[in-house]
Amino acid sequence: MTDLLLRGRTLTFLRWPDSTDDHAAYRYEEDGGLLLRGGKIIAAGAYADVASQAGEGAEKIDHRPHLVLPGFIDAHAHFPQMQVIASYGAELLDWLNKYTFPEETKFRNAQHGRHIARLFLDETVRHGTTTVAAYCSVHKQSAEAFFEESHARNMLNIAGKVMMDRNAPEGVLDTPQSGYDDSKALIAEWHGKGRQHYAITPRFAITSSPEQLEMASALMREHPDLHMQTHLSENHAEIAFTQELYPWSKDYTDIYERYGLLGKQSLFGHCIHLSEREADALSDSGSVAVFCPTSNLFLGSGLFDYQRYRRREKPLRIATATDVGGGTNYSMLRTMDEGYKVVALNGEKLNPFASFWQMTRGNAEALSIADKVGTLDVGTDADIVVLDSRATPGMRLRMETVETLAEELFLLQTLGDDRAVREVYVAGKPAKSVIVA
Repeated sequence: MTDLLLRGRTLTFLRWPDSTDDHAAYRYEEDGGLLLRGGKIIAAGAYADVASQAGEGAEKIDHRPHLVLPGFIDAHAHFPQMQVIASYGAELLDWLNKYTFPEETKFRNAQHGRHIARLFLDETVRHGTTTVAAYCSVHKQSAEAFFEESHARNMLNIAGKVMMDRNAPEGVLDTPQSGYDDSKALIAEWHGKGRQHYAITPRFAITSSPEQLEMASALMREHPDLHMQTHLSENHAEIAFTQELYPWSKDYTDIYERYGLLGKQSLFGHCIHLSEREADALSDSGSVAVFCPTSNLFLGSGLFDYQRYRRREKPLRIATATDVGGGTNYSMLRTMDEGYKVVALNGEKLNPFASFWQMTRGNAEALSIADKVGTLDVGTDADIVVLDSRATPGMRLRMETVETLAEELFLLQTLGDDRAVREVYVAGKPAKSVIVA
């Protein structure tokens, strides 16, 4: 087995960075090295030290002067929505009915699902993302297509077949029993196969009847190691409709709580308009609130109060995500750029180290996979992104005046996109440079 020795300016995070001066929160090597073997990082540190541990015939790739970081992690995206991204003029419920549901009916066709799964993972990798928590469509074959493509690439991804049995067109509905049966079969086939992880995926309370939420709850009891993903408190009209459908509930979160869907591996997309009681319930259960800034802005849903949720007496676990296709970009760099603006509109600032912590180690911790990905720690999977801060003429010009690492990271976050992603490694193998344009 041939070793792969990478050289570059390596950056990995140890914990949340309180400020741009919080140097103890990260590990940075101006001339760093990573030694990869069998899809794992087996040595990391100063290049001279790491190179001394490489085997006789190690392949060497010099990425200087670029930055080498853990691959980005996207905590919430809809792979069937690639062809409705950038659709004009709708808020959430109208968006679903006008664009999303008609588009997702196409995934009855297994060949269409395979085609879109391939293109979706091409785009995530092209933008530096090596792990995504993805919603498939209601059709079992859409999840099969996603997992087949992910497994072929040896990616660590989390995904699930959407469960939805009401308030949508016939072509995107299952039943409580078929949703359970299909999910159960997919779990048996795909969860733990290679690097694949299954997420129980009731779309949201509007499209799941009480009977279906009971089935989702049963799946969670039967498979306590799985993730659960759904949507919560994204839009005022959504919240009002949900309360009409579940009049007994104290609030939106109470519905999921009643059916046992809260927990340390439960991912709740959006969480913009939470009451204090709801935030306490999420915090007490260890559930994750997923911040999706580009879609929240695009659909006019509201401003997620990132810093307040993080600093409250009972802080929330937070992840960030593109939410393609309500989200407007596949890039986690673009996502954190918009996230910075949302935080600023709430009267705070998000320092660039915190942004890069969030889309690497922070999201890995939120998804309970930080023992595998999200860092450059020895023993973890070799999912890596190489970033070029001079990728465009505008970035090169700005870099002439950049003096600190914090300034460079903020430049990448603010002006960077897929052009700034020079290479991506998935389980130790180049993944971006092999994509056919």
